[in-house]
Amino acid sequence: MLSSSSSLSSFPTYAPTSKSRLQSLYSDVSRQKHSNPTSYNAHVDWWHRTFEALVSRGWQAEDTGKLKGKDNDEKFENRSNKLVLSARRPLVEKLRFEGVGKPLGLGTTIAELRKSKHLVSLSQFLSATHSIYDPGWLPYRVASYVVGKPLWWALEQLDIVRSEDAYSEAEMWKKVEGDYVVLTLVEAAADALTAKRGVGMGPADNLYTFEGFRTEFAAQLLPDVVLSELDTRVLLRYLERDRGVLVVDKDVIKFTSTTEDREVTVVDRGILELKTAVRNLREQVDNVQRKIDETSAEVSNALRLQRKPIALTRLRYKKHLEDLLSKRLGSLAQLESTMMSVEAAAGNIEIMKSYEMSTSTLRAILSHPSLQRDKIDETMDALAASTADAREIDDVIRLGGDMAAADAGVDESELEDELRALVEEAEREENEEKERRVLDGLPSIPSAPLEIPAEEAVAPSPEATAA
Repeated sequence: MLSSSSSLSSFPTYAPTSKSRLQSLYSDVSRQKHSNPTSYNAHVDWWHRTFEALVSRGWQAEDTGKLKGKDNDEKFENRSNKLVLSARRPLVEKLRFEGVGKPLGLGTTIAELRKSKHLVSLSQFLSATHSIYDPGWLPYRVASYVVGKPLWWALEQLDIVRSEDAYSEAEMWKKVEGDYVVLTLVEAAADALTAKRGVGMGPADNLYTFEGFRTEFAAQLLPDVVLSELDTRVLLRYLERDRGVLVVDKDVIKFTSTTEDREVTVVDRGILELKTAVRNLREQVDNVQRKIDETSAEVSNALRLQRKPIALTRLRYKKHLEDLLSKRLGSLAQLESTMMSVEAAAGNIEIMKSYEMSTSTLRAILSHPSLQRDKIDETMDALAASTADAREIDDVIRLGGDMAAADAGVDESELEDELRALVEEAEREENEEKERRVLDGLPSIPSAPLEIPAEEAVAPSPEATAA
């Protein structure tokens, strides 16, 4: 049996923490809530993470006693809750650490975690009708702050009531002792369930009994964790109320995808009964097959030992088992066929609902005034008229531009002659400048040939080309 210290040392919040730091975390820091809030919040956060690790790894069940198994062998109880913290005074002694002692002020720490909703009272969690994330009705909260706070302060001044800071540790334990849901663990389990559940083939994949749900998911949601019966009820309550992904009606659990599907119908119960019957029959088939295999081994062993009467008896029993297996397989095939037919019919209902919704949606769109035949014709005629008007305006503008150019009396050939004369004059002046510089003995200045800019160039007339 592991001591408390050696057991705690393996947890992630204890392993990297020095003994001096543990001594600080095990001390009572309730007085630092207002004087040193940073240290106080770090202290509360460390205990929050510690409780998460202790609860999820089944630490609460360690050293709680032994059970007698079927073979009279002693086994440690492993049915502890993995989502619920049992916060009672013996917890303080159980958290005793060698060289550090037992934690002081743990009741105050639990009260702080409860106030911040990291821990939620189990009874409150299971009975609440509104989401635990709901901050409450706004007018009530305003009234509580405006009226309740001054009233409470006045009562404190008269020593009629006391603030939490005035409670001793023993008195605080009386206020907080009980079972608490560790909310972060429930959220992690819910996230894992949502990720693991794919789209089912039919309605039966969305229906479970309580035991069927536990069998399917209890060991699949958190690492190395098997959820207890209480854990499963807590998770189902959270999924139904706070996530809205399923509905629970007595022993029927139904995953839902729409708000309109949040009711367990007679059809759902019938499908679930068929599903349960198929599962039970499959288990019977597996058991019979296992017995056949065991009997075959017994027959072989008897023959090897030359015990023919025993071998004959076991062989006869094997024949009965094989006959039973054949009947069970036939019944199983019939039940599976029936369930597939029922699921197909239920699926057809959903398909028809989709068709009806699509039809009504299409009719609603087509009934819009903009899609009426008269309105469509009117709109298309208006569009054609507007297009014609735009084309007519464009033609008028272009014609006006041609007329303005004609009225200006500009002759294109005259423009060409004037431009050519300007170019020749510029070239002549350039040549004269070159001759003058040669006569004066000055170096000549290279110059690029004068070109007419592309945007100003005018195509020569046919007469000019002929000349």
